[in-house]
Amino acid sequence: MTAYPALKMLINGAWIEAGEAGTMDVVNPATGAVIGQCPKASATQLDAALKAAGDAFPAWSCTPGAERHAILVRAAALLRERAPAIASVITAEMGKPRAQALGEITGSVDVIHFLGEEAKRRGGRLIPTRGNQLIAQMVTHEPIGPAVLLTPWNFPVNLPAKKIAGALAAGCTAIFKPAENTPASAQMLVECFVDAGLPAGVLNLVTGDPGMVSEHLIASPVTRKVSFTGSTAIGKQLGALAASHMKRFAPELGGHAPVIVSKHADFDRAVAMCAGTKFRNAGQVCVSPTRFLVAREIYDRFVAEFAARTASLKVGDPGADESVDMGPLAHARRVTAMEQVVADAGGNRGEVVTGGKAIAGSGFFFEPTVIANPAPDSRFMTEEPFGPIAGIVPFDDITDAVRIANSLRYGLAAYAFSGDLDEAHYLGQALRAGMVGINQLIVSSPETPFGGVGDSGFGSEGGEEGYLAFTDTKLVMLAKAGG
Repeated sequence: MTAYPALKMLINGAWIEAGEAGTMDVVNPATGAVIGQCPKASATQLDAALKAAGDAFPAWSCTPGAERHAILVRAAALLRERAPAIASVITAEMGKPRAQALGEITGSVDVIHFLGEEAKRRGGRLIPTRGNQLIAQMVTHEPIGPAVLLTPWNFPVNLPAKKIAGALAAGCTAIFKPAENTPASAQMLVECFVDAGLPAGVLNLVTGDPGMVSEHLIASPVTRKVSFTGSTAIGKQLGALAASHMKRFAPELGGHAPVIVSKHADFDRAVAMCAGTKFRNAGQVCVSPTRFLVAREIYDRFVAEFAARTASLKVGDPGADESVDMGPLAHARRVTAMEQVVADAGGNRGEVVTGGKAIAGSGFFFEPTVIANPAPDSRFMTEEPFGPIAGIVPFDDITDAVRIANSLRYGLAAYAFSGDLDEAHYLGQALRAGMVGINQLIVSSPETPFGGVGDSGFGSEGGEEGYLAFTDTKLVMLAKAGG
C-alpha cells in the first residue's frame, strides 16, 4: 500500500505545506480513520496564486502549441508511470475499488494526450472574402486568460485532468482547487505536470474551505474563466457570482440518467450491462444509469434479474480487499441521504426489492439497493440520489417512456436499449440530454464532448470542445492599405 503523502499547495512553482487558515482532516471513508491534514489557504495565499497565474499568462499564452503539446505529453507519460501509486491514494481517499481507480487514471492519460494534440491542431480558419478590398478574413481562437478550475471528489484525477489539460493546451494559466476530501490525488496529478517541465505559475494548486476559496478566486479581476463540476445547487450559486463579474462560466452539474429498455432490446445484454454499471463507484457518478424504464412485457423478469445481480455484489473496504465490487460512500452525509431516499419510497410508494440499509461497522457503507416501481413524485424519481440506489419503472408505450425520461430538468446523460433500428433512431433523437448512449452505457471518450443541458449545466469538456472552452473567438479582417 502506498503511503499517504504529506499534503501541500503549489503557488508560483513552490510547494507549500502550511495553510495560513489552518488544516482540515482527510478521512478514509472505508474505515473512518483520519489519514491526513489538508492545508487551508488564506486570502493572502489565494491572492499569491492569482498573481502567479496572472503574471505567467503572457508568456504561456505565447508559447508555441508544439511546446505546450510536448509538456502535456510528458505529463501524461508520468501519470501512466505513477498510476499504481496514485490509484492506491484514490482508493484511500474516496473508496473507489483499485481496478476502477486504475481505469480512471488510464482514461485521464488519454484525455491529456488528446487535448495536448489540440494545441498543435487548432489554427483557426480562413473565410472567403466578398470584395476586392478585403485580402483575408481570419478566425482565430485566443486563450481566454487565467482560469479557475473547481472539481469534486468522485473522479479526483479524471475530472481535473480534463480541465487542466484543456486550459493548458489552449494557452491559459490556471488555479486549481480540488475537493477537500481528495487533495492527495489532485496533488499527485499536478506533480506530473510540474515534473514534465511546466513553467512556474502556469498551474497553481490551492486547497481549503470550498465556499471561501471559490468566492475569492471567482471575484478576482485576474480570473477570466471558471470551470466547475459539482452539484446543481452550488453551480447556480457560482454561476451567478461569475455572471456578476462578467466571467465565462462552464458548469458540469448533476444528473439523473434514465435508461429505457424496450421490449425489442437484447434482454440478457441489457440487464447485465445495467446492473454491472449502476453500482460503479457506489453510484456516485454524474452519468450513472439510475431510472430504469422497462417495457411491461419484460418488467418482472428485468426486476428479478437486476435485483439478483445487485444482491450478489461484494461490498467492502477496497483498500483491504481488491476483489470488492463496491466500496463506501464518500462520507456520512451520503449514507444519511440514501436512508432518506429509501424511507420516502416506503409503503405504497415503491418496493425495496433488495438492499435499502446502511451497513453497520466502521466506514460509510450502504447496501446496493433496488426499488421497484417508485412513485412518480418520490424523492428517488425527482432528485438525484448520487448513490447505490436503482429504481425500475414499467411502461406500456415507448413515447410514454420518453416522456418520463424527459420529465426532469436534469439532462446530462440518457440511455436506451432497443434492437429495432427505427426505434433506436427515435430514442436517440427524442431523449433530452447532452449525451445519449444507445445499446451501451458509455458516453465519454477523449475525442468526444462531455456536457449536459438544463439543470445539468452547459458547455462541454473533452473533445475539441474541451480546448475551445478556454478560448475567445477573434475575427481579423485584413484590407488593402491603399485604394
